[in-house]
Amino acid sequence: MYSTQLEIMSHTPSYIRLRDSGELFARAEKMSAILKKCVLCPRACGVDRTRGELGECKAPAELMISGAFPHFGEEPPLVGLRGSGTIFLTHCALRCVFCQNYDISHQGIGQQVTAQEAADIMLGLQARGVENINFVTPTHYAPQILQALALAAERGLELPIVWNCGGYESLPVLRALEGIVDIYMPDIKFFSAGAAGRYMAAPNYPAVVRKALREMHRQVGPLAMDSRGVARRGLLIRHLVMPGHLEDTQAILCFIAGELTNQSYVNIMDQYHPAHKAVDFPEINRRPSGGEMKNALSMAAWLGLSRGL
Repeated sequence: MYSTQLEIMSHTPSYIRLRDSGELFARAEKMSAILKKCVLCPRACGVDRTRGELGECKAPAELMISGAFPHFGEEPPLVGLRGSGTIFLTHCALRCVFCQNYDISHQGIGQQVTAQEAADIMLGLQARGVENINFVTPTHYAPQILQALALAAERGLELPIVWNCGGYESLPVLRALEGIVDIYMPDIKFFSAGAAGRYMAAPNYPAVVRKALREMHRQVGPLAMDSRGVARRGLLIRHLVMPGHLEDTQAILCFIAGELTNQSYVNIMDQYHPAHKAVDFPEINRRPSGGEMKNALSMAAWLGLSRGL
């Protein structure tokens, strides 16, 4: 079960206990074996990445990073006063036609780093005073991240870990992350199999996301903060409102309030703009309207979802 708000105020990142017991290195080694027959995401391609084979995400066996810096554009509980220590990873298991970071997520533009170099990056961010280490699109690099995290923890890393993902997560991988990840931050876009298939090449996305959200919530519970209002542990859910898809918004918000809790922290985002191949899909080749955003916020309020709005 997740901790109470009071306990969170003095929360030590979960992976510290696993470091001290040796379990953190053990999990990293166990997960690394998956690269020989990769099933890290729900596509379960089964390719041997250690031999250079590429699956749907196109990610190699080596960790690739496109950038790392204190980020002040994330949600206030992540940013605090000193920024979120954000590490942008290349490639992605989802093939969103509207991807706003397609140069990183689809084209894989970035730099290959070793586990030790990634550990240096984390420790460098900590030295700059960031509030957390925030891995963006991490799922397909979970083994490499755990290897780097184990090395960084041995050298004094003690910041909360944020798993900033698209929600398209494998349950076995999520369970292997229990006690390691402090804050899960999935960005949920569709609950319609038709829309997910058309725009993300993943018609199973809604079913996968429902299971993933339940598991994340089971592990860490609602977002909890310290006395400064900075997140220390819990689930922070993003929902990107898509033009013409308010029925997805309604289904997502009803699921969160009804099957998780209406105390969930939900950021309803209006950042969508046509990018990448969105021009080929006229129905989403526009920004969400003011009326659509107003309706989305009204739905959330009616359901009692006030945290994050």
